[in-house]
Amino acid sequence: MALSPRTLVILTYYWPPSGGSGVQRWVYFSHYLKKIGWEPIVITVEAKHAAYPQQDQTLEAGIQDIEVIRTETKDPLHWYVRWIGKGNMPQGEVPRQNILQKGAAFIRGNFYVPDARKGWVPFASSALENILKTKKIDWVISTGPPHSTHLAVSGLKEKYNFRWLVDFRDPWSDLFYNQQLYRGSIAKRKDSRLERKVLQEADAVLTTLGGTLHDNLRSKAPKQQFFALPNGFDSKAIEAYQRKNLKGEFHLVYTGLLTRNQAYPALVNALSQIEISIPIRFSIAGQIDPEILDEINKKLPEVKLEYKGYLPHGEALALMHTADLLLNFIFEGADSQMISGKLLEYMAIGVPVLSLGNPKSEAGRLLGKGSASAMITATDIPSIITFIRKAANQKGHWENEFSDRQQWSREAISERLVTEILN
Repeated sequence: MALSPRTLVILTYYWPPSGGSGVQRWVYFSHYLKKIGWEPIVITVEAKHAAYPQQDQTLEAGIQDIEVIRTETKDPLHWYVRWIGKGNMPQGEVPRQNILQKGAAFIRGNFYVPDARKGWVPFASSALENILKTKKIDWVISTGPPHSTHLAVSGLKEKYNFRWLVDFRDPWSDLFYNQQLYRGSIAKRKDSRLERKVLQEADAVLTTLGGTLHDNLRSKAPKQQFFALPNGFDSKAIEAYQRKNLKGEFHLVYTGLLTRNQAYPALVNALSQIEISIPIRFSIAGQIDPEILDEINKKLPEVKLEYKGYLPHGEALALMHTADLLLNFIFEGADSQMISGKLLEYMAIGVPVLSLGNPKSEAGRLLGKGSASAMITATDIPSIITFIRKAANQKGHWENEFSDRQQWSREAISERLVTEILN
């Protein structure tokens, strides 16, 4: 008699049609867990009620057989976006350039704790309880940000018999842009109390990397089990495209979020000084403030700047495969907090990679494993220039070999999720 598949429930605010890096982690985990015999059930927000920074319909490929339960939410972020005068929900920074934006940041930081998506909690909790009443669930997984998602599970842990895995894609109370929210002592204490409660109630905590992040979290829950699994890259998606160098141009490519919390001015400074024999094309794709694009254009009049807008994941991968040099900028204050899935995709493609940030960080150590990749501090302009010039001079010939690349694939990481945590 065949054994019935083990079942887990995943609570995630971000799910297709949401785009961006935050959604991809559990889209791919769900896909591979299904393939190796698990039965994932996803609880998420009805798209028409959600506040997504971007949308990407292509991420739905491969997860059509995943059961998805969508709920309502009371989400104030639509009003927040209108208030601050931005077309999209900002990520990676908190706009504070005028009095309205500063007021919105204060309200967001002090009246919406732990975050402005906490209006989803009762709807997600109700959907989860309906499942728990009718099915045997082996694990419940909540993933944040938004970290309010975890609160939807907290009240049900004692009532029902399930194990709970809390996934921190980013830190919670220590997240770098929380410092921009003008939080008062009451809000800070409440946020820390909620974080500590979740950490202590869960059966295990998963993060995208260990190191300093685990040390900080362990101080709040000394008896807790901590695991680290990065976002990884999808081998099939990477291999679906061929390297295609642009002839007669040195092609720089940056994909993802770009804000004033990142060290792009150092790159602009270096490019303004560099002399190479062929024209430079700089392609940027993602959610980018138009003022940043204008700034780059004005300071680099000789560089052909090409803004692609937000691209679906597959189109972003295709663009990366045309690069002679892939660029990355670590968020200021987040050196010890993350290795992005994008950086792992960069490493898997085999193109030279230049990242600006702390060389001694986890991401810096990862880049140190490649034969043509480096993390360079933003103040070291001569080293940045030297690396760019080498990539230009060896255009099409300098390969970024990454010896233990396969252990970073999403398939391998999903297998580790099962063997190290879920079994």
